[in-house]
Amino acid sequence: MTGPELAGIRACVFDAYGTLLDLAAAGRRCAEILGDKADRVNEVWRTKQISWTWHLNSMGVYRDFWRITEDSLDVALHDSGIWSESGRARLLAQYRVLDPYPDVAPALERLRGAGLRTAVLSNGTEEMVRVALGAGRLTGLVDAVCSADHARVFKPHPNVYRLACDALGEPAHALCFVSSNYWDVAGASIFGFPTVWLNRTGQRPEPLPGRPTATIASLSELPGLLA
Repeated sequence: MTGPELAGIRACVFDAYGTLLDLAAAGRRCAEILGDKADRVNEVWRTKQISWTWHLNSMGVYRDFWRITEDSLDVALHDSGIWSESGRARLLAQYRVLDPYPDVAPALERLRGAGLRTAVLSNGTEEMVRVALGAGRLTGLVDAVCSADHARVFKPHPNVYRLACDALGEPAHALCFVSSNYWDVAGASIFGFPTVWLNRTGQRPEPLPGRPTATIASLSELPGLLA
């Protein structure tokens, strides 16, 4: 049953990378380039990508997420000893068209069928997100795309979460925010969103202020949670 915190939800707002889009897809498509270094490259790439957004926020400096994605891949490839111009170009091309997880499209269809609007709120530039949604055939299932690029700061800064309220014309309490990143859920909860942590891999909660309203293991659980 839906708890009181999730009653009256009028739209769902989703993180993109790692929540709707499978971050491991680029590496899988480039397995012959990465070889036995695939796990190492993926780990360093993602860790640097996210940590640099936090560092830049702290510095009061902004660089768009695509540049951060490029630079963090360079570090990952050099760190693994397999950097090449052709490999770099191939991985970046595949990152732009990451596969959606299998549960994404059915969940979005069910939510919209229940009368809920949907939006994506991402650190990625709007162009990055729209290209990825188009490649994954999700464009028609999303009503709004909100990019941190418009706020010139990254999540979990409150100005980023405010973009979703502005785009959908709804107060925070009417929007359910969904992310696979616990720190993102924590930031959205502090902002005032009811939140759902998509914990696909059974991770432990982190000791951060701002806790999820609910936790699910698959997006297939979300429509029933809000019904």
